[in-house]
Amino acid sequence: MKILLATFWIVPHVGGVWSYMQQLKANLEFLGHEVDLLGHGESENSVKIVNKNQEIFKDQLQSLISSKIREERHRFFDKDGVIRHYEHLRIGYELGVAHLGLEEYDLIHTQDVLSAACINLIRPQKTPLIATIHGSVAHELKHYVTNILKSPTSNLACMYFDELEYRGATSAEFTIVANNWLKNILINEFHVPNEQLKVFHYGYDIENFLKRMNERSSLQPPTDKKLIIYTGRLTEIKGVHYLISALSELKKIRTDWICWIVGDGDMQEKLQAQNKALGLEKEVLFLGSRNDVPYLLSVSDICILPSIIDNQPLAVIEAQLAAKPVIVSDAGGLPEMVDHGITGVISPAGDPKMLCINIDYLLQHEEYRNNLGLNAKKWALNYWSPNIAVQNVINTYEKAILKRQNNSN
Repeated sequence: MKILLATFWIVPHVGGVWSYMQQLKANLEFLGHEVDLLGHGESENSVKIVNKNQEIFKDQLQSLISSKIREERHRFFDKDGVIRHYEHLRIGYELGVAHLGLEEYDLIHTQDVLSAACINLIRPQKTPLIATIHGSVAHELKHYVTNILKSPTSNLACMYFDELEYRGATSAEFTIVANNWLKNILINEFHVPNEQLKVFHYGYDIENFLKRMNERSSLQPPTDKKLIIYTGRLTEIKGVHYLISALSELKKIRTDWICWIVGDGDMQEKLQAQNKALGLEKEVLFLGSRNDVPYLLSVSDICILPSIIDNQPLAVIEAQLAAKPVIVSDAGGLPEMVDHGITGVISPAGDPKMLCINIDYLLQHEEYRNNLGLNAKKWALNYWSPNIAVQNVINTYEKAILKRQNNSN
């Protein structure tokens, strides 16, 4: 088959969605399929098929975009700037994809509700559509407009994102989610039919990760301190500010540790300012985005992911494969990735004092800490098998093809 993997987000990027698309492309091509990767271009000014170097800039479509906005004008378009922004993005994406063309594909597999909603409107009649949802876009964007942007019309934007979530989650023949947390949200909050949803994890390229763990880095931890590590985006929903607050408390108790923050994002300057204000510049180091994360994990002692919203982050999977104990928050799908007290520790989201207590306990109890890591790796090697995950995707493709054929006849 010729398959299109599509996302609304900018590609390439450092997040888990892009990693999943690349991994799935490699596995599908190994099975003999032809796969293209599509997404927004830099600064969302274009739409492109990455592996073919095909790109259409939205400037070239501006008159069409303006006409379609007037034609489909959302009822809240004039009342909220966030809605206007996303309507421009959405319609520009839809027209860009249409320009690049979908006729040659036997199946389309989108990676978020926005791309699913857009592509469903323009896909050929006989082409089946699968959607994988890597988290609740509505929850994340509503959190942003309400708590970060603090827009006076955030209630309108929240209604708009709820509409998009429902449309995107019901556009495809089947919608894949990684856990029961997201399944329950879609059913109970957005009223997505149960039969629409398939629940299975994404899988991971275990062999390549284990190989990269042995590729040494020039960066080495001090030999007289334990290494705490965070890997991931530096965004508000990842809760790194709670980790820094917890480490400020930890410093009052013990000084036999350092922490590496690995990653970048729009919260970096704010987090560094917080770190400086708390007097943690010697203990907490910001390393930026790096290519040697597998090795850095291999020399760490504790991995932490204190998210306030999250789905199935690669950071936890990688920590488990590196045989490291991981402390995660109880947000989103994280509790489904960790067996508390067996393969890791679950700590209340947004609670730096409890996070400090949990870090301190792991630092104090070496045998317990090591056992958590060993148990995590043993479980991860089996559970995150990429072969099982890809077979689940293939099975869903086959069911979607049959369903589309039946509906088209």
